[in-house]
Amino acid sequence: MEINENAYRLGSKRSVIREIFEYGKKRSAEIGVENVFDFSIGNPSVQPPKEISDTIKELLKTEDSVLLHGYTSAQGDFGARKAVSDSINNRFGLSLTADNIYMTCGAAASLAISLKAMLNPGEECVVFAPFFTEYRVFIENAGGKVVVSKPNESDFQIDLNDFKAKINDNTRVVIINSPNNPSGVVYTENTIKRVCEILKEKEKEYGKTIYLIADEPYRELVYDGVNVPYLMNYYDDTVVCYSFSKSLSLPGERIGYIAVNSTMNNAQEVYLAICGAGRLLGYICAPSLFQQVIKRCVDVKVNVEPYKKNRDILYNALTEYGYECVKPDGAFYLFVKALEKDAVKFCEKARCKDILVVPCDDFGVDGYVRIAYCVPTDKIERSLPRFKELFEQYCLS
Repeated sequence: MEINENAYRLGSKRSVIREIFEYGKKRSAEIGVENVFDFSIGNPSVQPPKEISDTIKELLKTEDSVLLHGYTSAQGDFGARKAVSDSINNRFGLSLTADNIYMTCGAAASLAISLKAMLNPGEECVVFAPFFTEYRVFIENAGGKVVVSKPNESDFQIDLNDFKAKINDNTRVVIINSPNNPSGVVYTENTIKRVCEILKEKEKEYGKTIYLIADEPYRELVYDGVNVPYLMNYYDDTVVCYSFSKSLSLPGERIGYIAVNSTMNNAQEVYLAICGAGRLLGYICAPSLFQQVIKRCVDVKVNVEPYKKNRDILYNALTEYGYECVKPDGAFYLFVKALEKDAVKFCEKARCKDILVVPCDDFGVDGYVRIAYCVPTDKIERSLPRFKELFEQYCLS
């Protein structure tokens, strides 16, 4: 083949989420969007906070086109980076500076850059199932090997014994995603403490650094006062990958950041490696306009009440019908046990009723599906009879 075979493979077959999302668009054109119950993709339906649109309008009044549309420093505008570091310090009691922050085009870029910076070819990265499917793409592109640690299926917290067994002398990175995509589970403080204790023990045992990446695009989307531990406060060798896609309902604007813990033993070297990885991958100069927006709105948050309402309606109805669901404390996904062993076949039967949900085999857990409930509430309500019919269909078969 005269082109890169791996790139061709990834380009010729989308992720399972994107395949279903694209089908949903095609089906909506055929029968009307109101007749397709597309729960495939985490595309926020809640409007961005008013402060965002007001700030954009105010910024656009300026005649300084370079400020809004020109190049920034490769790692991002100093003012935007300082706003981010100040916010982290104020919220979590840390001592970061602007030179611990690298502005990115969303969490995907943050992860790809961080893994490229930290992994040497052949080194291992541990991910906790269920995990976001693209982790595998990012890790393998960095030359690393994916190692999957299984969950406790009673509550989908981390199986600490399994995790400890997966760490070895070749482990370089561990990724934690909490609130979790696809389960909506928030890892408890006790879970986080034990993970970090294990990592400290293993660093000492092997005499090497094991980096912890906190993938946090859903940090702000939690319900009922649930606490999301900030990993830098528990483990020095931590890098945070963050996106404003969900916290500000701006997924299409592609703005996020990487934060390197200032107490990391080799923080400066890691930050420079991140700058170099950004250069290698072409991920420099995140969108200028939205760096300026973040500079002014870094602590603004979206209203999570519509998501909580959707969660409660969907979870209560499906459990009443007889589905087994993991009640999410965060994010906007419901993790549901398929009504047969093969989740792909279950999703195909759901599709016959124009319900589009995602099988979680590629997320590292068989037999479950993900429902993205970040849609208008009326769509949730109108879908319920279809979910009930689907359950009854299985009962009769």
